[in-house]
Amino acid sequence: MSEPALGLLMLTLIVVVIMLGFPTAFTLMGLGMFFGYIAFYDPSHPWWDNRIFDLMVERTYGAMNNDVLISIPLFVLMGYVMERGALVDKMFYSIQLAFRRVPASLAVATLLVCTFWGIASGLVGAVVVLMGVIAFNPMLKAGYDVKLASGVITAGGTLGILIPPSVMIIVYAAVAGQSVVKLYAAAMFPGFFLSFMYLVYIVGWALLNPKIAPKLPESETKIPVRPWVAELAKSYSTKTVPMLMSALTSPARALAVTADGVRVSYLNLLQSAVYALVPLLIVVATMWGTWWYVVIHQAPDDALPSVVASDTQSRTATAVDDDQPPQELGGEQQQTTTQAEPEGLQEMGDPTLRESRTKEEYTGPDPRFYTYFWAICALLALMLVRYYWRMTVEQLEVVRLLTTSIMPLGILTVVVLAVILFGITTATESAGVGAAGAFILALQAGTFDWKRLKESIFLTAKTTAMVCWLFVGSALFSAVFALLGGQGLVERWVISLDMSPLQFMLLSQAIIFVLGWPLEWTEIIVIFCPIFLPLLKHFQIDPILWGTMVFVNLQAAFLSPPVAMSAFYLKGVSPPHVTLNQIFAGMMPYMLVVILCLAIMYVWPGLTLWLPEYLYSN
Repeated sequence: MSEPALGLLMLTLIVVVIMLGFPTAFTLMGLGMFFGYIAFYDPSHPWWDNRIFDLMVERTYGAMNNDVLISIPLFVLMGYVMERGALVDKMFYSIQLAFRRVPASLAVATLLVCTFWGIASGLVGAVVVLMGVIAFNPMLKAGYDVKLASGVITAGGTLGILIPPSVMIIVYAAVAGQSVVKLYAAAMFPGFFLSFMYLVYIVGWALLNPKIAPKLPESETKIPVRPWVAELAKSYSTKTVPMLMSALTSPARALAVTADGVRVSYLNLLQSAVYALVPLLIVVATMWGTWWYVVIHQAPDDALPSVVASDTQSRTATAVDDDQPPQELGGEQQQTTTQAEPEGLQEMGDPTLRESRTKEEYTGPDPRFYTYFWAICALLALMLVRYYWRMTVEQLEVVRLLTTSIMPLGILTVVVLAVILFGITTATESAGVGAAGAFILALQAGTFDWKRLKESIFLTAKTTAMVCWLFVGSALFSAVFALLGGQGLVERWVISLDMSPLQFMLLSQAIIFVLGWPLEWTEIIVIFCPIFLPLLKHFQIDPILWGTMVFVNLQAAFLSPPVAMSAFYLKGVSPPHVTLNQIFAGMMPYMLVVILCLAIMYVWPGLTLWLPEYLYSN
């Protein structure tokens, strides 16, 4: 048997052996050692002098010396601490109340919590199990269709592996030699867009068939108003803003209010006023952050005065050259950028990603930015005026519940992602801050103890060891596969087909989609992605675009039988009458949504490439 044939046999055996249930990492190493021994066998040398042993040591050292892997245990620890800290229950309740008037409100709340919690933890199994315990039974008791209830949990619980910070993205970056920070930016919009498509599907299905998601009884949607707040509303006004303004400016009547043995203090009034201002503060912070990054942050220090004094005409002249149509599949423009980067992995948060901006004359942002920015500000201002004009004490209580349950975790997550994307810190430093913040939040909630700490550390060590051994096994397997000529054989066969970039994109993504049925994402990333990566340059496909499409495609690995690990996670905590076939049936529509999202990403590459190009292009 020729060496290329041995390589293809090795590739086939790895799929069969993994499907039989053998550990992936040690299967990769075992097959790599076996076939490598055959490839390097020399009868003139003793068996212990085979070069495969040297290659094993080299690949192990190379994998363990990879800086990208350092952030994995910290991000994983952050996720397990949050999951063990039991911070979800109050979040689910507050979001349910906020969306009580939306069709299928329990399913919508479940999806939003899955998305948000998945971002914070990045743990698919933990999110699916946790939401299965918290949300599955309430949806079934409310009369929700089993397929709807199971589908939203299994599909929503997988989003955490796609939206940064994601272990899958880090693993792909290490395999493909791409910048993790760029991949984070590229996966941001597609991840949230996929979540939005799930949301549209849920609400649309509930509108077309209300029987699958009956309205909740009034007793379960009634907002609990604190007694003293209700008394203030009776004394002043049912509208929140006039009530708080009157109570703060003339507090004598408010301070005399006593409800359920609780006497109102001025601090209570100030806290309520702060809660009422949270929507305004979020809008102001968001718009100011946008202005700071686009107008102030990107300008060199010596260019700031000229930016302030520049006129619209000069900015318009610059904008003409920048207004280019998007390149299909990240074409020549993206290819040029990629070639200009140093080979290998870039340190996340590397300031060199933007250093070339300062070398050119800075003329400010596109003038269209100012038009859109102030138009959005005006629209948001009108929405805020309408909101505060109609704000009642019930809405105030909802804002308070959302603030206390989501705001701390939301701020931590935003900070962790922002400092990476803006190049302020490396991912390792950001992951350390995130892990420390997770500890603080869990301790503040009073739900974290020594037992849960030990569990979090043990699970982190277990997950990290699994990822590291996967890298060792995949590095050895890939090296032996290339030495046997398997990689070259695949490349020559694909090139001989004379396919267009579209055809290659469809073929590669279809293969990964099918592989998602029997295999998990780890096996696909470390075994099969390296086979396609060398071909991307030939077809002029941006590896960041292709990789992001793989991330979305791998959602199918969690949603497609017979493996579909998310289904088995949910089955483990579901009532006995819920069958595995019902869970599978509930997952199928979301697989179609994933396919639709992939089609949109291909037709509109800007959904993926706009943010990394804007943040890090020269």
